[in-house]
Amino acid sequence: MLNSTLIRSTLAIAAVICSSHAFANETPPAAAPRYTFSWPLDGSGLTPRGGTTKGPAVTLDHSESPAWQQLQEKGLNDLERDRRAILAMAGTYRVTFDFLEVTPFGGDDKPKAPYQSWGTEKVYVDADTGRSISLVHILEMRIVQADGTVSEPMVTKHWRQDWSYEPSHIVRYQGNDRWERRQLALAQSSQRWLQTVYQVDESPRYASLGKWTHTGSFSSWLSDETWRPLPRREWSVRSDYQVLAGTNRHTVMADGWVQEENNLKAVLTQLREPDPSRPYVGREYGVARYERIRDADFAAADKYYASTKEFWDQVRDRWSRIFQERGSVTLRGPVDKLGLFMPLFAHAEAVAEQGKVASKKNQEVIESALKGMGGL
Repeated sequence: MLNSTLIRSTLAIAAVICSSHAFANETPPAAAPRYTFSWPLDGSGLTPRGGTTKGPAVTLDHSESPAWQQLQEKGLNDLERDRRAILAMAGTYRVTFDFLEVTPFGGDDKPKAPYQSWGTEKVYVDADTGRSISLVHILEMRIVQADGTVSEPMVTKHWRQDWSYEPSHIVRYQGNDRWERRQLALAQSSQRWLQTVYQVDESPRYASLGKWTHTGSFSSWLSDETWRPLPRREWSVRSDYQVLAGTNRHTVMADGWVQEENNLKAVLTQLREPDPSRPYVGREYGVARYERIRDADFAAADKYYASTKEFWDQVRDRWSRIFQERGSVTLRGPVDKLGLFMPLFAHAEAVAEQGKVASKKNQEVIESALKGMGGL
């Protein structure tokens, strides 16, 4: 029934938001061994924060993936090898997220508790036109309940990453819920890839240029400095800064890939400029490890992705037209913090449940939702 589907989806969305990226493992007891890269072990009150749910065990696949083998083929030109590195990020994964504020800037600041979570996710190749590739991340989670039984799968769209080779423009985050579309000179984008990341509802998040490098051990892409909005893991506990400003590195390996972040926590003025009196409150390091898994059931994710692909592509295309027409957008506020994404998610569930009957209302729902966000 639609109502039960919406309830499951709402629970899944809430769990995703509460853990920033994914469903979280249980917070370890204070006596449990701490992970190595952390504040000193004698620190008090620094047990990692995150979610409170736990998923069933998964089987990691440490063999070389076919995509990795194709990436290592001899005689490829630079563009094709770059493409294969991007395409190698598709697949089924256990994802773990670790964030640690390594340097607070201020004598009165105390060390902040690190953040940890994990989830299971499938990454789909949504489009591949040669010089443009789109990857969509869908979470399919099963939760171990209090009585030891495993829940039914909970599925939700997570995020999208679009890759464009030698792009002509970029949509950059300017701070305080504003994004601007800017032209790029050929010298800026030559032999470089633009990664554009979208929120769960296809609204913009951040974008940056970078260049791929390749070795026999890994392929890696490193971004320019990038501004991005605060994720829930931060805005839910912090109000003393407005922007994460840092670099983003994707490293593809034989059995998965890693995303690393090195971020400054920036304080902005009303003019969206770093506050000269105290521009930064700290620096954090973040690592997301995508470990390939096998024998995992992603049938529900496959069904959701196939049935809602057209709708979510229409949402993304509408955002693209808005930026082409207006050049800049200032939203009412963070779409996740204000729950502005919920009408789109509710309609996606209806589309998944009812098919073409619900799809007839796609454009009406999109226009209404984007207007509510401040995009129109």
